[in-house]
Amino acid sequence: MRKKIVAGNWKMNTTYEEGEKLIQEIIEKKSAVKNDVTLIVAPPFTHLCCFAEPLCKAGIGIAAQNCANHEAGAYTGEVSAAMLASIDVQYCIIGHSERREYYGETNEILLEKVKIALKHKLTPIFCIGEKLSEREAGKQFEVVNAQLQSVICQLPAADFEKIILAYEPVWAIGTGKTATSAQAQEVHAYLRKVLKDTFGVAADHTPILYGGSCNPTTAPELFGQPDIDGGLIGGASLKAADFISVANAF
Repeated sequence: MRKKIVAGNWKMNTTYEEGEKLIQEIIEKKSAVKNDVTLIVAPPFTHLCCFAEPLCKAGIGIAAQNCANHEAGAYTGEVSAAMLASIDVQYCIIGHSERREYYGETNEILLEKVKIALKHKLTPIFCIGEKLSEREAGKQFEVVNAQLQSVICQLPAADFEKIILAYEPVWAIGTGKTATSAQAQEVHAYLRKVLKDTFGVAADHTPILYGGSCNPTTAPELFGQPDIDGGLIGGASLKAADFISVANAF
């Protein structure tokens, strides 16, 4: 059985006080979530240190939204994987389309980040996905395959087994559009096949999450697909009731 995972990516939202309130609401509502569903929260960097302890006590994972592609040094404004690990962060989102698009993160940079995160025992949540123009041109498989081959397929088998993958069609992120369950399942099944061709049966155990305007309404049908193991949730993770509803959509 693959893990069922619902991870909330808060992006650049919430002041510390707003975030603290949201965390408390999520913790209070967590008892409604089935024990076989792993909850993960990725708040802004400013919140991580203080939120790690209460989330850990509540059995909720804590993730960073990014990490540096360097171990340490003169990189003003960057946060290293070692720093994150030192405050008990467990997961790190790497390769989100917003990082690729707005900050020019290439597959080469992302491979460095994944390797460094793994070195410091952070579990990468590695994001891939195609843009609208690529989907309309029928190139979605070509695009996600290239993203996999350049990063995940470069890892040794032992490291691959520590990866969580997230498929996020860029055209569905923050737009209110959601891939149909059939569209999402088609890509998830393709991703698992590519991984299986490289890593064998280990790919059967790799969680592949769907991201892209996933919410309490769309989640049940998406999570009912055989190769969709949960979600990387954006806007719906900013309301505790919605986040918990998504977690209960399996």
